Amino acid sequence: MKSLREDLDRLRRQHLYRQRRISSGVQGPELLVDGRPKLIFCSNDYLGLAGHPEVIAALRRGAEAYGAGSGAAHLVCGHSYAHHALEEELADFTGRARALLFSTGYMANLGAVTALLGKGDSLYQDRLNHASLIDAGILSRAGLKRYPHADMAVLQRQLSAHSRGEAMVASDGVFSMDGDLAPLNTLSELCRQHRAWLMVDDAHGFGVLGKSGAGTLEHYNLDSAHVPLLMGTLGKALGTFGAFVAGSEELIETLIQRARSYVYTTALPPAVAEATRASLRLVKAESWRRERLQQLISRFRDAVRETGLPLMDSRTPIQPILAATPEQALAWSGRLEEQGILVSAIRPPTVPEGGARLRVTLSAAHSDAHLDRLLESLAGLQHGGWQ
Repeated sequence: MKSLREDLDRLRRQHLYRQRRISSGVQGPELLVDGRPKLIFCSNDYLGLAGHPEVIAALRRGAEAYGAGSGAAHLVCGHSYAHHALEEELADFTGRARALLFSTGYMANLGAVTALLGKGDSLYQDRLNHASLIDAGILSRAGLKRYPHADMAVLQRQLSAHSRGEAMVASDGVFSMDGDLAPLNTLSELCRQHRAWLMVDDAHGFGVLGKSGAGTLEHYNLDSAHVPLLMGTLGKALGTFGAFVAGSEELIETLIQRARSYVYTTALPPAVAEATRASLRLVKAESWRRERLQQLISRFRDAVRETGLPLMDSRTPIQPILAATPEQALAWSGRLEEQGILVSAIRPPTVPEGGARLRVTLSAAHSDAHLDRLLESLAGLQHGGWQ
């Protein structure tokens, strides 16, 4: 039998061991982490809505109206008015006929892919896609083919060789560890040419990109004709919890019938749906949050480039700084933490070998003083032999 202790010891030796932290306080730029105050630059709360008073009040009202939980799966007796109203509002916001709530983004991706593909079909994926899309492809039992990151020439050749069954291309909209955008215009055209489904996981673009915050598709001016399957999450820019798939009437009805991760799980609490409805209203009404976020991103990038730190190319809140090794990424993260700043060290297998990094994430809730502290600490890394 495999020795679990030996495997854990190996992870420690390779600087790949992961540990949980315990945080306290209302989610925001400043938290108590393991009992000590920290300035947070590793949260996905991009618009600063997780601790917004209106969102919290809606959650409280929802709990009073519906209780703490949903009680059952959606298809039994767990589908509440709050769930249904949120689905209709998400469909309207994304310009789709319908939307379907899932408990997590992971479950949404598993449900959509496995409901639509099976043996004899083919799924084409970017190598940097989120793990949930990769796992969905494996579970679907379709032929899984991966192309080098954003390499449309390779994808073109792969699609040209497709000869039987359904074909689907699945891609992140914003890549979660690099922060760059998928070439969705080209992806859409290739899928049109080869009569393939196109599915976009917009977990990190939804709420952040586009004039109204509708995400990466709005940024590219693409609609449901270009991207039939849209997945978005609610626990990042919207600050709550859960996920959705949006698309045609026929698509959503198919998922209701066939998506196992929808059919066979308890619905998320209706109170969370009510909180998300409040958050969605704020996304629509307060465009200044996205504007503020872009200001912080520009200022951050200008300042970090001056330090000479190896900053990756990203115009999203995800700002990765490459490290030479996992050990160096941990050392950088540790030095920042000593100064009261929490930035995660991202290491394989979350990123490819040789891709260890600090993953800095910015929020509209960060003040100029918060960013000043981070920039000063990052500038100090070079004095500790960061190269």
